[in-house]
Amino acid sequence: MSILQRALRVLPAGGFSLFLLAGLAQAGDLTVVVSGVTKAEGQVMVALFNDPVGFPRGKVLNGQMTPAKPGQVEVVFKDLAPGSYAVSAYQDLNGNQRLDANMVGMPTEPYGFSRDAKGQFGPPKFDDAVVKVGAEAQRIQFKLSGQ
Repeated sequence: MSILQRALRVLPAGGFSLFLLAGLAQAGDLTVVVSGVTKAEGQVMVALFNDPVGFPRGKVLNGQMTPAKPGQVEVVFKDLAPGSYAVSAYQDLNGNQRLDANMVGMPTEPYGFSRDAKGQFGPPKFDDAVVKVGAEAQRIQFKLSGQ
C-alpha cells in the first residue's frame, strides 16, 4: 500500500475528529446579569430556554440559582451551541423554588425576562425575549420587577 493510500485511509477519521473539534470551538458562553434585586433574601433563580413552545413555563434547557444580594447577581451558561435562547429569572424570597402568585395569577415575587421583555395579560413571547448566541462570549442584562 502506498503512502498516499495510507494517508487517504486515515484522513476521513482524522477529518471527522477535526470536524468534532471545530464544532466544540463554536460553543459560546452566555453571562446573564440580573439587576433590580432589592434585598438579600432567598435565591435568584435563572432559567435558560431554547424552545418557544416551552417558554417560560415549560421545559428548562438549563437552570441556575445564586444567593440574592442587593443590586445585581450574575450567572454564566457555558458552552452553548449557537442559536436562539430566552432567559427568565425570579427572586425566590421564601425558598420554595417556585414563582409565587396571588389568586388571579399575578406574581408576588420579583421576576424578569431577557431583553426586559414584557407581556400583555401574561408572560412575554419567546421572540420578545430572544437572545442570539454565537461562538463569541456574550453578556446580557435585564431587571427584575413586580411584587
